[in-house]
Amino acid sequence: MVLGRILKGLKKTREKLGGGLQRLFGGGRKLDQDFLEELEEVLYTADLGPTGTEIVGEIETAWRKKKITEVEGVRDYLRKALIERIQDSEGGLVPHVKKPTVILVAGVNGSGKTTSIAKLANLLKKRGDKVLLCASDTFRAAAVEQLALWAGRIGCDIVKTSTGSDPAAVAFDATEAAIARGVDWLIVDTAGRLHTQKNLMRELDKIVRVIQKRIPDAPHETLLVLDSTTGQNAIRQATEFNQVRPVTGLILAKLDGTAKGGAVFGIRRELPIPVKFVGLGEGIEDLEPFSAESFVDGVLGELGAERVSGT
Repeated sequence: MVLGRILKGLKKTREKLGGGLQRLFGGGRKLDQDFLEELEEVLYTADLGPTGTEIVGEIETAWRKKKITEVEGVRDYLRKALIERIQDSEGGLVPHVKKPTVILVAGVNGSGKTTSIAKLANLLKKRGDKVLLCASDTFRAAAVEQLALWAGRIGCDIVKTSTGSDPAAVAFDATEAAIARGVDWLIVDTAGRLHTQKNLMRELDKIVRVIQKRIPDAPHETLLVLDSTTGQNAIRQATEFNQVRPVTGLILAKLDGTAKGGAVFGIRRELPIPVKFVGLGEGIEDLEPFSAESFVDGVLGELGAERVSGT
């Protein structure tokens, strides 16, 4: 991820978390119990939750053992600890050995799912891959039209039908078309669903079954789009979705619109699911592959950038 774009996209989180940290580290403070308590409070403001408490606990232990004696050492430790918490969550999309690679995309209504699909298709298309979209979100009014509009803007083929049609039938037609046209990626949009909507969850299973009639090992990726503005609530959504359909990766949408970017750390703490992409704006280009180091430096701002320049 380009740090400049990350800095812009994570502005609200940085203002809340990074601003508090700047006040702590920039005032000639000494390292003591009061400092550590204030540090924990600041980390909570950006929705780090238990992760913030854990890191402060580690810092306190190091301080009492005199391994860290200065505030400057806390700053170095904090950046390193944050990166380590999410570093193994990085993971891009790996094309299947045989075309097409099928990506199933799920998420609750309003999460930014359809827009994230368009951004992902654009990202893949820009690197020279052939992408086919499948509009199997026939449940929500105008969902098909919205995805078709995006497809037209980015010059991407789409298989669609009218609202209210059988989403599994659309998925089957799209699978046939993807094979016939030799596309690299088939991205299947599905109806926004909550864990309580068992009928919609059954619908998702049906979509998977019809795709597997032609591509037995599909879907190769199941991506869950989470609305970053929901903070810690995103963890509950991810946990419940993962119980119904194993999720291979997360797309964190709307990071530019929230001060709760720290929820990334909580999600990673609770779920062994990689964060594959982050949405950093409303434009078609505003989707970036996830990088732990760039993300942390985007959250910390000058605090993180100072550490980079000093290494």
